[in-house]
Amino acid sequence: MRLIGNLTSPYARKVRIFLLEKKIDFDFDFVTDDVFAKTPLVSQFNPLGKIPCLLLEDGKTLFDSRVIIEYVNGLSPLGQLIPKEGRERAEVKCWEALADGILDAGVLVRLEKVLRPIEKQSEEQMARQWGKVTAGIAHAAQHLGQNEFCEQKTFTLADIALCSCLGWFDFRFPEYRWGDQHVNLREYYDRMIQRPSFISTVPKA
Repeated sequence: MRLIGNLTSPYARKVRIFLLEKKIDFDFDFVTDDVFAKTPLVSQFNPLGKIPCLLLEDGKTLFDSRVIIEYVNGLSPLGQLIPKEGRERAEVKCWEALADGILDAGVLVRLEKVLRPIEKQSEEQMARQWGKVTAGIAHAAQHLGQNEFCEQKTFTLADIALCSCLGWFDFRFPEYRWGDQHVNLREYYDRMIQRPSFISTVPKA
């Protein structure tokens, strides 16, 4: 199987960390792609042109990090990162949705700044999206509190998703310094990123 992504995508990083924690990363070849190229590789497999995209052995494809993780989760019993059912599962998936939503807003801000000429940039649009970022991170900090992990008193997909999100903001918006306002979140993140799976997937330009 081949996983198409790049070294800066937080969504691809989430999948890569999940694979490492499930101990099945050796079953996947990671193929880097530039989604802003004239003809990115991923466009051959995902009509939306987005990464990550997983190419299966039978030639079929899966796209969207949440879909890929659901599939990967069933490939090995090792690393119980998602509760099987009920409220516990929903709560872990809600953390993932929160982290991805914060990222969606942050990516839109960055694209507005990077791809649009200054005279065409919408300050109103960027402020609106940045409001989602700050509200989302504040929500994460409040609900994390002083807990060691997001949910279940153990490491789960919730922690992978949240830390992939926070790591991207450190990488792309180092001036944001979200940890100054949310000390508990910064302490949690600094502890989490000592895991080998996080260290080996640090974003690289």
